Amino acid sequence: MAIQALIFDVFGTLLDWHGGVAREASRLLAPFRPDLDGGAFAQAWRDRYQPGMEPIRQGARAYADLDTLHGESLEGVLANLGLGEAVPPEVRRELVLAWHRLDAWPEIPDALAALRDRYLLAPCSNAHVRLAIAHARRNRLPWDAVLGAEFAQDYKPKPAVYLRAVEALRLQPDEVMMVAAHSSDLAAAAACGLATAHIARPDESGPGTGESAPLVPVDVSASDLADLARQLT
Repeated sequence: MAIQALIFDVFGTLLDWHGGVAREASRLLAPFRPDLDGGAFAQAWRDRYQPGMEPIRQGARAYADLDTLHGESLEGVLANLGLGEAVPPEVRRELVLAWHRLDAWPEIPDALAALRDRYLLAPCSNAHVRLAIAHARRNRLPWDAVLGAEFAQDYKPKPAVYLRAVEALRLQPDEVMMVAAHSSDLAAAAACGLATAHIARPDESGPGTGESAPLVPVDVSASDLADLARQLT
């Protein structure tokens, strides 16, 4: 494979979304629910992630960014906890911004630095540009560009998200490798002609909750991003 660029899923693959949202929810909601299970809160919120994007994918709704969708889905999560009236708007806004304050898995900064010596690097995430910048600045993610949902005005796994990223890099699909911890993401990228690499994240949202191996054919399978860097460089 004459790969020239790597594009990345971010939530789960590069960043610990579950731990970050659990931490921030526990902190911000402590005055209203001292016994809050932050991990359960994070998972309940994430469970609304894909359904929130589906009307946009289907063309039933114009593109709205992830902060907007997270804000909308947060209302239902709070209501289910009986906190619908208790949490003021400024705290709700800070909860949405919890998704901007996620931490990378430990190996990520050094592994990306090693990969950047040989490849162009960019996120291909459902995050919008400002959100991607926040992730990069917090975690030393050395992007050459920010690509993904806002650039395509659609959400993965729609083909436009992958193909617009390829076009922006002025490459052919088989010169670009999609890197993700989610087999569904990789299957969609492969259907668009991209190469694929699977990163194992078996504990993405708690023990045994993620993929320890790909569920679809991939070009490269790695135990983490450092392992991928060793294989590709």
